[in-house]
Amino acid sequence: MIPCVDTPAILLDRDGTLIHNYHYCRDPEQVHLLPGVAPALRWLSTAGYRLLVVSNQSGVARGLLSERDLAAVHARLRAVLAAQGVLLAGVYYCPHGPGSAAGYTGACLCRKPEPGLFFRAAAEHGLALRRSWYVGDVLNDIEAGNRAGCRTVLLDLGTEPVPDSSLRTPTFIARNLPHAAQLILAADGLSRRPVDPLPLAVLDRPRLTQGPLLPGNPSPIPTTQWAIQAAQEGAQ
Repeated sequence: MIPCVDTPAILLDRDGTLIHNYHYCRDPEQVHLLPGVAPALRWLSTAGYRLLVVSNQSGVARGLLSERDLAAVHARLRAVLAAQGVLLAGVYYCPHGPGSAAGYTGACLCRKPEPGLFFRAAAEHGLALRRSWYVGDVLNDIEAGNRAGCRTVLLDLGTEPVPDSSLRTPTFIARNLPHAAQLILAADGLSRRPVDPLPLAVLDRPRLTQGPLLPGNPSPIPTTQWAIQAAQEGAQ
């Protein structure tokens, strides 16, 4: 049976959006939710959005982890969220990219900024992409979501430049996921709480860089400032 295409969804990047970014994470014990993530997802789920993850995982193509490793990480993510009352409807990832792992290198239609995973998720879950949102922390996320027909929110980690095209320009810029959730609920008429996005000009500044990391190393971005910000959004 073909699902009815009318369900709004929140599609989410993984690393730096939902969980702390460990470079090419392959250890389920490194799955730690960012501050405020679980409450923000509960707000969105309660409002009727389906929740799905869409992420690039080129560590597979680079030979740094296997799809079995990814399955364990994603099982842990689902379990951590479920323990806090949040259910993921699906987890989609692209294993392709530069590297030497046989079968995973070369061009594909699923590695963001390509929108292939969005179309697959929409077909399998009956999602109305134009009623949906994609939330991520880099401009390739925004381009992919825009190309899929979603509205988009960029989480400002301080790493991204001012977009150079409309295709890479988000609908909103948010401080963190709780702020993004409030913006989404207000934009869709599901909340009367006053909330303003960050201005596009916030990206016009020196960019943060994480420096060289080994697989499994934690990224220093985002910083502990996120915990303070999440508390300010009422998500702690």
